[in-house]
Order: sequence, then C-alpha cells, then structure tokens
Amino acid sequence: MRRSRIEEAINALKLGKPIMIHDFESRENEIDLVYYAKHVGVNEVYTLRTLAGGLICFVIDWDIARKLKLPFFYELLQKSELSKLIKIPKYGELPAFSLWINHIEVRTGISDYDKALTIRKFFEVVKLAYQGDTELAYKKFLEEFMAPGHVPVLISRGIEKRHGHTELSIALAKLGHLIPAMVIAEMLDKGSSMKLEKARTIARENGIVLLTGNEIIKAQRRLKFA
Repeated sequence: MRRSRIEEAINALKLGKPIMIHDFESRENEIDLVYYAKHVGVNEVYTLRTLAGGLICFVIDWDIARKLKLPFFYELLQKSELSKLIKIPKYGELPAFSLWINHIEVRTGISDYDKALTIRKFFEVVKLAYQGDTELAYKKFLEEFMAPGHVPVLISRGIEKRHGHTELSIALAKLGHLIPAMVIAEMLDKGSSMKLEKARTIARENGIVLLTGNEIIKAQRRLKFA
C-alpha cells in the first residue's frame, strides 16, 4: 500500500531528512524547512541557512515549555516598561517566541557548529523533560545554557489555538510519535519570502516532501476521531 504524504513526511523526519510546511494563503502564506531536532547537526544547520535562509528556530510544545518554566517573550515584556511594544502582527496572533539561548560551550553562538551544539544539547534537555525527568531537565537547562543567545525557542500553543509553523510542525511530530522538538527556518527568496511554486520546484528537485497546513490539520482530526 502506498504511503500517505503525511506518512512520507514523518518517515523522512525519522531518517533525519528535511520536509517543508506551507501554512495558509490566508495567514503568513510562507514555507518553512523543517527537521526533527534529534537529527540536527552542522550539516543540517548549514542546509537550513543556505537552502531556507530564514531564522533558525527550535520549536517545542507547551507541556515541555511549562516543565522548563519557559515563558513567551511577550509575557516578559508585559512585566516591564516596554509593554507597549506588544502588538498583534498582521496575521492576527501573538508570536510564539520565548527565550533565545546558547549552550555554555559555544564560542560566540552564531556559527553552524555553535548552533548545532546548542540545538543538540537543548534536545537532550527536552528529551529528559518529555520522558518525565523534569527536575534533571530543568537543572541541566539552568546550568548548561545562557540567554540571550543565538537560537530562538518557539512554543506551540497547540494547533487548536494557533495555525502557525510552530504549531503545525509540533502537530506533525505528535502524529509521528516523535519527541515534540523541531527545528525550522523560513524559505526565503531575494527580497521576500519564497513563493509556493518555487518552493514546490525546490522540493521536487531535492526529493523533499512539502505538506500544507490543511493536510496536517486533517490528519490530526482523523486521528482524534478515529
């Protein structure tokens, strides 16, 4: 039996390969290159930087963020004199950004090697939290990381509340029974976000599965009501 596109994407992620996700024409209308964080090393960071080109972000779900006591960044602003900077973007939802982190062993944090190190070490923390060892995960997070850094952490509010790449990538991870930890970067073109048709061409040329937000939402609903 031929695999569904969702199954193909999940299998690619498990094998350490990238996929692409397009959200919605009515939202950001953007495409992100996505990896399962477990498999992200120097080569994958380089691919995210060169093939995609957007901000390289580490995505986690709300439950992991709660265990690590990670806030949304706007929550920190709400407690400061800069609270007037909190505004709703044109796509209509508050951003998913939390803290920007570096691992303590990086040099400056910006190189492919440094970002890969931060991502790999943070995945270890996320894995501990996911497996229920919350106390050790939180201890390692405080001892081994610094902020601000060069890897922004994004928190998924859940696909029921928000339909961004943050939520879509985490929903896909959960469909595949993966630890909810993904690394994403927006596909850029000269001067603007990459158009869907060009992203489809790149995906086809590189053997990358490109999913739409609707496909992920429909797959999650089928699983929920199965």
